[in-house]
Amino acid sequence: MIKKSIFREYDIRGIVGDELNEQSVKLIGYHLGQQTIQRSKEKNPVVVVGFDARTHSPELFGYLTSGFNKAGCQVLGMGMVATGVNYFASFQKYYGKRPNASVMITGSHNPSEYNGFKITIENNPFFGEDIYSMGDEIIQNTALSIEDNEAYEEIDVKTAYINYMVKEFDHLKGMKEKFIIDCGNGVADTVLTAILDQLELNYDALYTTPDGTFPNHHPDPSEEKNLKDVMEALKGEYEYAFAYDGDADRIAFLTKRNNVKGDIMALLFAKTMNNPVIIGEVKCTQIMYDKINEAGTAVMYKTGHSNLKVKLKELNADMAAEVSGHIFFNDRYFGYDDAVYATFRLLELIQNGMDIDKEIDNLPQVFSTEEIKVHTTEEEKFALMDKIKEKLQTPPSDFPKILDIIDVDGVRVIFENGWGLVRASNTTPVLVTRFESTSQELAKLYETQLNDLIQSAQDELSNTAN
Repeated sequence: MIKKSIFREYDIRGIVGDELNEQSVKLIGYHLGQQTIQRSKEKNPVVVVGFDARTHSPELFGYLTSGFNKAGCQVLGMGMVATGVNYFASFQKYYGKRPNASVMITGSHNPSEYNGFKITIENNPFFGEDIYSMGDEIIQNTALSIEDNEAYEEIDVKTAYINYMVKEFDHLKGMKEKFIIDCGNGVADTVLTAILDQLELNYDALYTTPDGTFPNHHPDPSEEKNLKDVMEALKGEYEYAFAYDGDADRIAFLTKRNNVKGDIMALLFAKTMNNPVIIGEVKCTQIMYDKINEAGTAVMYKTGHSNLKVKLKELNADMAAEVSGHIFFNDRYFGYDDAVYATFRLLELIQNGMDIDKEIDNLPQVFSTEEIKVHTTEEEKFALMDKIKEKLQTPPSDFPKILDIIDVDGVRVIFENGWGLVRASNTTPVLVTRFESTSQELAKLYETQLNDLIQSAQDELSNTAN
């Protein structure tokens, strides 16, 4: 049986063996091939495929390739690469033409038993309703037999990517500031240190060897516990640190004093742009929106790499950002999230004289929580969100005064001195919450009151089910 839950808002993701196996992955390849043929209007479209360091990624590549071949697509395999390199491949020409689609086989920051597929067709994300409807079609047609056919043409994208980065950032050559990188045994260093070395930069590196078992720490730099090694290093000679998730599309950037989140990075980059147009997600600090709006335009939109890429293209904005470290540059780049590229844009800020810590010190002080997760089930999480929205229409009498509710993605509840967010994760069975206020006490009050309301909604759903 193929589980509907693997077909998610931004991509396809599941546990290998149980959910992603020979049958399901071959069918995914075949149906993606059919989608590519329809959208490209070509009989034999070209698909580029790369994969991350997970132990099962090459096996999934074989199954996926068999499905694409069955559909009549030509597969170009690039081997183990970072997600940014995979996207980069879609903008290059092979044998005189650009690819019609790309697939990155990756479990991103999920535990090692997970894997998945990030998909573009004609350089547009394939996500949301497209994935859901394709999933329904696959589930209804599981009897299709797909023979093994792992034939593909090997391409070298990494060399072109390295050369591009070295040329783009040649002005950084010989920069003196000393920094450290943590690749987390993901795929960042399939290209990163080659670029750093050619630019003669002053760095040291941790955990550069790709290893899908992630022996040193979990590859999720948005959680501070996974940054302890670089944080320790920053107590010494290093001035800055950079860390990456498993497929190197998310970055963590640290100074000796600050763990600079993606929304603050966006604000720093906006300072270097004329009349910037910047897209943020619902988890971003209000400071980012307020400060960018003083010099340009800040747009609040849905969380998720696919959502933000589509909005970026629609508005032709300069960049987009997520708190977790997905940074999408349309300014001087191709409009996708690439943590390797973001590294060099951050180094550029430093070389140009920006004092990162001073810039952060000069921002209005607010108190923000990290993401706080409320565990639920895949089946219940969206019903729970509906119940929470319903209860917010008539909140308890002691609930903080609500000024506005922004429902572009979950609910961002605007209070008199801050906000609270509740949204359903599209990748895991949790609700994600975050709170911000001008005082620590109020941030805690908003957290307590919204959590009480969430618990009440859960209790009502549970009672209804029983």
